[in-house]
Amino acid sequence: MKITASDQQLLTVLRENARASTADIARRLKLSRTTVQSRIERLEREGVIGGYTVRVNDTAERGHIRAHIMITVLPKQMPAVVDALRAMPEVRALHSVSGPFDLVAMGVVPTAAEMDELTDRIGAIDGVERTTSSIILSAKFER
Repeated sequence: MKITASDQQLLTVLRENARASTADIARRLKLSRTTVQSRIERLEREGVIGGYTVRVNDTAERGHIRAHIMITVLPKQMPAVVDALRAMPEVRALHSVSGPFDLVAMGVVPTAAEMDELTDRIGAIDGVERTTSSIILSAKFER
């Protein structure tokens, strides 16, 4: 499917607030409400919009420790490692990356001790060769 410039603008607005009313989005994009609704339906139907999620306000998790956990995986162990990480609710996102590491996980836990425990659990997964963590000090922006 070809994504138009108007589709990109619509996706940008939805990334900011997926709960915005169709009328509000239409006013912002200077389109009719029915045009916006039909574009959203088409983007959903064609799989461009794969779903909607909740972004938790930082104040709700005030004091939580966030870290990028870089993971090196042994050859042919990737599917099992991904499945094990998917089962850990503290792992909020997992990305396959190029470079010296194979995966980068986003871990979120209430305390430093729990981050230590999480990284130990990840390191103990069969197929994980090593991990390196970077604690996130602050988010400059998120979309």
